[in-house]
Amino acid sequence: MSRTKWVVNDWNFKACHEQEWMHAKVPGCVHTDLLANAKIPDPFYGTNEKEVQWIDKQDWEYESHFDLPEELLLLPQLELVFGGLDTYADVTVNGQQVLSADNMFRTWKADVKNILKSSGNTIHIRFRSPVQEDLPKLEKLGYALPASNDQSEVGGLGEQRISVFARKAPYHYGWDWGPRFVTSGIWREVWIEGWEDNRIQDLFIEQIDITPAEAILRAVTEIEAVAEGEGMIRLQTEALIWEQKVVLNQGINLIEIPFVISNPKLWWCRGLGDAHLYEFQVELLQHESLTASRTVTTGLRSAKLVREKDEAGSTFYVELNGVPVFAKGANHIPNDSFITEVTEERYRHEIATAAASNMNMLRVWGGGIYEQDMFYRLCDEYGLMVWQDFMFACSMYPGDEAFLQNVRAEAEENVKRLRNHPSVVIWCGNNEIDTAWSHYTEGGGWGWKQSYAPELRDKIWSDYEKIFHSILPEAVAKHAPGIPYWPSSPMIDLTGDSKQHAVNDSTAGDIHYWGVWHNVEPFENYNIYVGRFMSEYGFQSFPEYKSVRSYAEESDLELESPVMLAHQKNGQGNRLIKQYMEMYMNEPKDFPSFLYMSQVLQAEAMKMAIESHRRRKPYCMGTLYWQMNDCWPVASWAGMDYFGRWKALQYAAKRSFRDIALSIDGTSGDGLDLYVISDQLKPFVGSIHLWVMDMNGAVLNQRTVPIYMKPNTSSKVYSSPAEQLLQNRDMRNTFLLAQLEGSGEVLDSQVHYFVPMKELALEQPVIEIHEVEGSGGTVFELSSNKLAKHVWLSSEVEGCFSDNFFDLVPGMPQTVQFSARTESVSAFIPAKPDQLLVKSMADFIRS
Repeated sequence: MSRTKWVVNDWNFKACHEQEWMHAKVPGCVHTDLLANAKIPDPFYGTNEKEVQWIDKQDWEYESHFDLPEELLLLPQLELVFGGLDTYADVTVNGQQVLSADNMFRTWKADVKNILKSSGNTIHIRFRSPVQEDLPKLEKLGYALPASNDQSEVGGLGEQRISVFARKAPYHYGWDWGPRFVTSGIWREVWIEGWEDNRIQDLFIEQIDITPAEAILRAVTEIEAVAEGEGMIRLQTEALIWEQKVVLNQGINLIEIPFVISNPKLWWCRGLGDAHLYEFQVELLQHESLTASRTVTTGLRSAKLVREKDEAGSTFYVELNGVPVFAKGANHIPNDSFITEVTEERYRHEIATAAASNMNMLRVWGGGIYEQDMFYRLCDEYGLMVWQDFMFACSMYPGDEAFLQNVRAEAEENVKRLRNHPSVVIWCGNNEIDTAWSHYTEGGGWGWKQSYAPELRDKIWSDYEKIFHSILPEAVAKHAPGIPYWPSSPMIDLTGDSKQHAVNDSTAGDIHYWGVWHNVEPFENYNIYVGRFMSEYGFQSFPEYKSVRSYAEESDLELESPVMLAHQKNGQGNRLIKQYMEMYMNEPKDFPSFLYMSQVLQAEAMKMAIESHRRRKPYCMGTLYWQMNDCWPVASWAGMDYFGRWKALQYAAKRSFRDIALSIDGTSGDGLDLYVISDQLKPFVGSIHLWVMDMNGAVLNQRTVPIYMKPNTSSKVYSSPAEQLLQNRDMRNTFLLAQLEGSGEVLDSQVHYFVPMKELALEQPVIEIHEVEGSGGTVFELSSNKLAKHVWLSSEVEGCFSDNFFDLVPGMPQTVQFSARTESVSAFIPAKPDQLLVKSMADFIRS
């Protein structure tokens, strides 16, 4: 068996009209290469985004000169492979054109056996400007297609929104949390592959029927044979071996091997069991010699999207290994505007953060990229289910045959690439297009279709249906059979009438609820608009002061400064944060205090939303807030900022996503309802202890409630009129502490207030912090003489605390551990914080 992969390194680049060649980093892009060569300012700093918009109007060229080892050249088959070209690229090898690329999301290959030589080889790539390439397409089409997040004005294109024509990451053209950097470049590895025998191109472990008793499977092996012949296929995993004789034809052969594993170790999402992974190896033996092999890793599980009629409408949930799973998590966007800047450590930090925050699902949103392989490997490893969008979002798309064929090839390749990952449990056609267009309702949607005559409306919708109701589901059904496909998020059902399009009070399908934020509805509406699966909702905040200072000077720290506005992509976002803060909180004393309080505000909003969704289980079976992460330092909906620093929201999510959780609903008139929510698959026996206390910690009233919970459910376990608990005491000076106990330990704790936060009679607390003996300086106990609201611990060492932004009750010390961010496999390791500081809400409000 002889197969060699030779990576092409040592690249240079330049603008096509210039003479100077500069060093390029591959994988990379023009923007990062220009920055590395000190040709542009930091695009993330200040208002520099607008200073680099000229880059996407030019053509760029990349070139590599190299010699090849003789043993590679002697192989009878040589192929040049580009893992990713962004996006319009013409490639020559030694002066001969070998391919022309037009899709960022595809792999591009060329036979170069008769072109390469031992020395003096040149690969030359000309990247055509995405702007210059696609402007003529808009003109030829004769009408504009909706693309509401395309920031064409920032790019100097006025109303000419051209992002829909390029099969390229949509967010590169701007979004309401991200900048407009329309990149070009070699964004995945380049290599020359040589071989002399047959080669195994692909191995798919098709999961036909998975139960705890047995896994009925089929190994689908794609073999490229150089000639006709016979052989033996051997499949093995964990000391199990299956063999099958094969007859090969020249060219591509699909060989299927049915097999069964008894009592398989199943792959479970976090919280329900081990995320066990099997490694499968397939070998081709001919004449008693090994001629080709391939290895894949996968987990054995059944994953279904259950949509069954019920009294309220229709269910919408993931059933994993026969168990209905309440999905807890967030929407993931690319971790950087410049994708190749994302290291494996940054990926692991995000995935480890999700797992540490008690999540079990991430939605890979359709305006970014089909993520790098390492992202899915980490989700497999940590037990995070993935809702995977195809890369279409908030736009209508052209329907010419060339575009459709490009989409078909893209879909088939990416479904095949990702289908062995057990984490991928849903494929979704697009983000928000069905509801934005709302074809079957006259006045619905985002007002898009009203701009077109009826005949053109039908044409645009027909083009939509070709992609999302035919091409994409066909790709999933053919290449990943058994994985559910959902045409658009949100949507009710594929009915072909007005009952198809989701609205805020839909009782089937999934919902994106944005009444809070975009419509300035009160937080309390999170308790009203609860659907069967909440796949988007969110509230913004700023990153912390240290992160803001990475892009702004002290003189820029004002809400309406040019820099603050440049790093707020949601139009009126800064005003909305301030408006909501005035509704719910006291006035911050300065701008750093505003940053802190914006995070507290965001955390309070998302706590209310998450818990309202979880309380409605099993009516509601999923809550994915917008959004997990950022692609640059910015004010946004993220719970973790661009630098990976946890905002208050991340800690609130961790608490609200506990597998056994306590939730207090104070929205039913003047009463309180206490719920216990269990995602565990065994009954729960415990108790709730209730204390009514004043701000100094004096206990005014108390009681204990015994609890018995069925598995995997939510239950109201206690109700009481507020007055019965308060007994005529001042609501401003009083609060309720509730602790859920089980198996002798406190599993959850909630502090409930009887008035809005801004009406609380908060006083300046004295918070004491002591290192816990024997912890090596990593664990600390905090106590306070008065109620300390939203206690914030900070450290100069990058990392996170076991809890933060919590309410510290007098007489109830709280213990926290600090873990530093590392590049090791564990992601977080207990460590000593440096310059540990502790503050609370009282330190930030104007007196």
